[in-house]
Order: sequence, then structure tokens, then C-alpha cells
Amino acid sequence: MQITNTILMVRPVNFRMNEQTAINNFFQEDLELKNAVINKKAQDEFDGFVNKLRAQGVNVVVVDDTLEPNTPDSIFPNNWISFHEDGTVALYPMFAENRREERREDILDFLEDNGYRIDNIIDYTSAEEDDLFLESTGSMILDRVNKKAYCALSDRADEELFIEFCEDFEFTPVVFTANQSVDGKRMPIYHTNVMMCLAEDFAVICLDAIDDKKEKKNVLFHLKQDGREVISISESQMHQFAGNMLQVIGSNGTRFLVMSTSAYKSLSKQQLKQIESKCSILHSSLDTIETCGGGSARCMMAEVFLPKFEN
Repeated sequence: MQITNTILMVRPVNFRMNEQTAINNFFQEDLELKNAVINKKAQDEFDGFVNKLRAQGVNVVVVDDTLEPNTPDSIFPNNWISFHEDGTVALYPMFAENRREERREDILDFLEDNGYRIDNIIDYTSAEEDDLFLESTGSMILDRVNKKAYCALSDRADEELFIEFCEDFEFTPVVFTANQSVDGKRMPIYHTNVMMCLAEDFAVICLDAIDDKKEKKNVLFHLKQDGREVISISESQMHQFAGNMLQVIGSNGTRFLVMSTSAYKSLSKQQLKQIESKCSILHSSLDTIETCGGGSARCMMAEVFLPKFEN
């Protein structure tokens, strides 16, 4: 399965702009608001988003964040964990020290208590001691059917660690560099999942971000080899989080491409037509979360592919 109907989401209690991630996340901006106001706005956006997903039959498992430790980015669980169909869970090394506190064993216990089977845990977090990072499905876009993994290298995506992951999970690595313009310079994009989304039979990708022609050609070769229609977005659309999308399954097997309202509004009529010829679109306003957190809809959803216990 490339996509799932079960999503893990973490409801924030201390959401704010994380100064430790702002170093290399150029999507973050400071909202001159008190943290309590920012957190309340983020909670409202989170709740509205969850309600929209559930209304379409998506199974959303919501876990509340805890006040201690202070984890401003806990709303983005897809960066520290990934769940796999064979009952394996992987835990990942995080660039920002305060994000490492997001990893919670009780979330795994909660999933098991709710009937999900965890047979094996692969833990990459010791790489943090060597200042090497790989932030799960933020850093990697997984083609679970064709067993390929796409990774734009950055401070948060180490090539050797990525190759190690691919060996452990038997994925073919597709490595490249993706850049954005920051104050006239080309700088690495902090996460692959802000410039690329892989759905069942199409891909949304900011090809303009891949400056190296050979790398761009290689990425396109793999996408087309697997029969995916490529929907190309511009760098300005990427900055409205048009690359940060996730395809999910709703009731009666209906497919939805989930994105923020700002991403939706940035798309052209032609791009919307291309997507809607493949699946429905579900969008929700995430303005505060996007501005302060520098992440959007896809970052908030950790896909659960774990098998369920037999009754």
C-alpha cells in the first residue's frame, strides 16, 4: 500500500516559533504575537483540520502533547517516527535538540492498546551523538509500492544514514539536492516533503528546486518509470506549501489529496484539474501553523501502516 486511511496526529499545548529550527527552515516567520495566542490559534487550526479529515472517513488517531518537556514542534510527528506494514516502527535522529524530546514511548503503547501491532523497532537516534540527522518522512519521500525512497540532502538528511535506512527497509535510494533562493543565495531546502509529494499515480514536485540537471533527470526518470504523472509546481507555490501534501484514504476507499488552504489557493486551474482528475482535494486553513512552524498539512500527519491484531 502506498497510502493509508489511518493518521497519527499530535495536538499541541505549547506551539510557537521554534528558534532552534529557524536556523535552516527558511519557511518560518515570526508572528509578533504572544505564545499563548499563537498556541490557541494553532489548536483551533488543528481541531478544524482533524474534523475535516474525520468527516471524510479518515481514521485520525489524536494524541495530546504534554506540557513537559517543552516541545513547540510536537504538532509535526512525521519527523521522528515512521510506521510500516510489516509491524516495524523506525525512530529518527532530529536536528533540533528540543525536537528530540518529541519522541514518546507512550505513543507506541497507546497504538498497541488500540489494536496496532508493533513487532520491531529500528532506532537510528544514536546518530545524534555524531551530529547526523534523518528526519523520517520529512527527509524522505517513500514509494512503498515500488520500494524507492527520494531524499533531498540537507542538514536534516544525511546521505549515509539515508542509505542505511534504504538497506534496512530494502528501498532503492534516489538522492538529490533541492535548493531555494534565500536573500539571493541558493540554500538547501530543509525537508524533502515541502518540495515533493508522492501519491498513488501522480507526483507533485518543485522541479525548479533541483538545480543539477542530471539529478533532475534522474528523479523524473524514476517517477515516470513507475507510471506517475508529474505535476510541477513553482518555487513560489512551494512557499505556499503546495509541495507539502499527502494522499489518504477516506470512507468507501475514496482518495483525497490533503493540503492547506494556502497551498490550494496557490495552485493554477490547470494544476487543480490535473489533481482532481486523479482524486478529490481536501484543504484546511493552517496559516498560523505554517507561518510559525514552517511546516504544513503533510508534516502534521504521521501515516500508520501497522497491521492490526487479529480479534
